[in-house]
Amino acid sequence: MSIHPPHWIRPDWPAPSRVQAIMTRRHRGVSGQAWSSLNLGGHVGDSPDHVQTNRTQLAVWMGRRPVFLNQVHGVVSVRLTPSSPDGQIADAAWASDGQVACAILVADCLPVLLCDAAGQWVAGAHAGWRGLAGVQGRGVLECLLSDLQCAGHNVSNVLAWLGPCIGAQAFEVGPEVKFAFDDGSPAVQSMFQARTRNKFMADLVGLARLRLKHLGVTRLFGNDGTTTWCTASQPHIFFSHRRDSRTLGQTGRMAACIWLDV
Repeated sequence: MSIHPPHWIRPDWPAPSRVQAIMTRRHRGVSGQAWSSLNLGGHVGDSPDHVQTNRTQLAVWMGRRPVFLNQVHGVVSVRLTPSSPDGQIADAAWASDGQVACAILVADCLPVLLCDAAGQWVAGAHAGWRGLAGVQGRGVLECLLSDLQCAGHNVSNVLAWLGPCIGAQAFEVGPEVKFAFDDGSPAVQSMFQARTRNKFMADLVGLARLRLKHLGVTRLFGNDGTTTWCTASQPHIFFSHRRDSRTLGQTGRMAACIWLDV
């Protein structure tokens, strides 16, 4: 069992006992200014030394190494092993080895943590709207579960925890986002509320829940779409790219991590 700061989010879900997961908030690090203080993103202009100190402290708290991806809002997933380097170009990762942790960086995008009911594998996905939508209905979640199945893992009984992300009351998008998801179904259309002729308020976590249910993942926990989960609405708790970049020019990144106890 890992020991972590009490203000971090520990997912409340009935995962197997060997599945461990945490979600950092913005506190308890060494970064300053726009990245104050537990910034874990190495691509946002923060001091590399500060980022490395924060990442090292995260590894100490978890008792194993988090593997950080080079996230590009795509659909690629990678398998993690003890020799996996940081910086692989992917937006999802999975592992069946307890020596490393999947780490998903976010600051408005939705982190999705998954495991199987038997505790044989864990996975994490970075679900911004581009990666979630993918191409012709095949996004990061579809690709991740397909890759797990192709590797011989059982994906028939999956649990998913959805972390904090930008809420529907703060996520204004253009028609291209609605078009990327629109399959003609009333359920998807209800995730977009018209604000003006060319602007909509989009429910990112609602869209992810629809995608997961379509994949047969019905055991969903965490973010229920209420404002308590909205990154943009709580500057003292969460980083938010959309909120902070407008005033500060940049912001930090939080991490949703999941791993298996050995």
